[in-house]
Amino acid sequence: MSDGDTMVPMPENEPVLSYAPGSPERKALEGEIRRLSSSVEEIPLIVGGEEVFTGDLADVVCPHDHGHVLARYHQAGPSHVEMAVDAAMEAWKEWSETDADHRFAVFLKAAELLAGPRRYTVNAATMLNNSKNVFQAEIDSACELADFWRFNPWFARKIYSEQPPHSPTGTWNRLEYRPLEGFVLAVTPFNFVSIGGNLPTAPAMMGNVAIWKPASSVVFSNYQVMKVLMEAGLPAGVINFLPGRGSAIGDPLVDSPHLAGIHFTGSTGTLQHMWRRVAQNLDRYRTFPRIVGETGGKDFVVAHPSADPEQVATALIRGAWEYQGQKCSAVSRAYVPRSLWSGVRERVVSAAEEIEPGPVEDLDRFFNAVIDRSAYESISGYLELARESKSCKILAGGGCDETKGYYIQPTLVETADPRHRLMEEEIFGPVLTVFVYEDDRWEEALDLCATTSPYGLTGAVFSNDRQAAAQAETVLRHSAGNFYINDKPTGAVVGQQPFGGARASGTNDKAGSGFNLMRWISPRALKENFDPPRDYRYPFMGNS
Repeated sequence: MSDGDTMVPMPENEPVLSYAPGSPERKALEGEIRRLSSSVEEIPLIVGGEEVFTGDLADVVCPHDHGHVLARYHQAGPSHVEMAVDAAMEAWKEWSETDADHRFAVFLKAAELLAGPRRYTVNAATMLNNSKNVFQAEIDSACELADFWRFNPWFARKIYSEQPPHSPTGTWNRLEYRPLEGFVLAVTPFNFVSIGGNLPTAPAMMGNVAIWKPASSVVFSNYQVMKVLMEAGLPAGVINFLPGRGSAIGDPLVDSPHLAGIHFTGSTGTLQHMWRRVAQNLDRYRTFPRIVGETGGKDFVVAHPSADPEQVATALIRGAWEYQGQKCSAVSRAYVPRSLWSGVRERVVSAAEEIEPGPVEDLDRFFNAVIDRSAYESISGYLELARESKSCKILAGGGCDETKGYYIQPTLVETADPRHRLMEEEIFGPVLTVFVYEDDRWEEALDLCATTSPYGLTGAVFSNDRQAAAQAETVLRHSAGNFYINDKPTGAVVGQQPFGGARASGTNDKAGSGFNLMRWISPRALKENFDPPRDYRYPFMGNS
């Protein structure tokens, strides 16, 4: 590879297929849904490129039909952690020295497999296992993951091209972009298969090795991604797939002296736990571990009186209820002026009454089930809080039913208390709470938005007054790592809107950009002198 070659064209984002009735992609996807639904796959660990069957089995079920077992996976324990660390460190010896272009080629081939022959398998698995409708699966497990695997090599090339100037006095300066000395622990969430695929592979592209701990509820869909990587030629041990209980394998992995980094997406509390454990282990590590984490959000929409109520309502409906509100970026709180509220409320309530939760096999469905019983119970608790609170009124939805699947209705709550728990705490479900402010209190509304929640992930302002939009952009500068003007605060695209937030939302290392990849390298500066001095004396010393 030529490190100075930056002339490679920027990739294009993978086109989103329509899956319109009668389309060939719809027919192919429906066939894969039927095929994957008709059997129960047995999923092993993948350690050092080998399948490992532990005998400690757990079920993966369909959230919309929790009696339907999709797969049974073997769970790792402490002994398998040791195996995975050994395999990763053995693979590190060769992979860390592999030419970058040959590393990139593995993931570029994986992108072609994913966008082509494996597209419908991974999408079908995502729909069945992650409870996503066809559009949400397509933009996640096909398009965004293919984008990660195509754009990250391009960003890496840009990083490698950055070299120091040569000195005119006969020296040559270089920067070598080394991988980290150890393994990266990738702990991935249930809600995005693309994140599951990106967290272990972004460090691997930069020459690192990884141990991938997928979320237990979505081992089936994540395993399909692992199979694509192996089909693409991923060398044994570069990424080790280690499903299992976090309590059994998480702490032992963090305790390993070979830990060089953590690439994490999940809850704020879990990242805080891991960070504290890293701090307790600092004297045993070979290197200070890099910690990259994207955690929670209490994402907002704030509307100015000049905004279009139809546009605001559409942003709230899509932003709050797509994928049942189970996005880190989902709209969970909104601030709407009194003059717009009736128009916004009417449209949002009408949509809530029209949207009917249902199974993913119905490809016309907008809304499906939440991921598992734990999520169902947590969200149900917030619905009960809304019902009991004197300052809250449920305007739409509020119902839930777990008889067959973990179904919770899209819910709209109006509150008179702008600092109510429903406006502060992450719910991670289809519950949108709105505070209605008086039109002449725009600045007060901005201040409430900026100071109410501890998170700082995504947010949006709707305004047809340019000065008001600029004011919101300034006041809310630290309230959202991804900020949108007249658009919903979800749906960041790789290469266009690097994603991440600060405050309680994480380290803001921006997945889908070179910022993230920089965390997985350890630069070395090299200076070569072509004419070394032959006398220790300097000119300032005169004749002495």
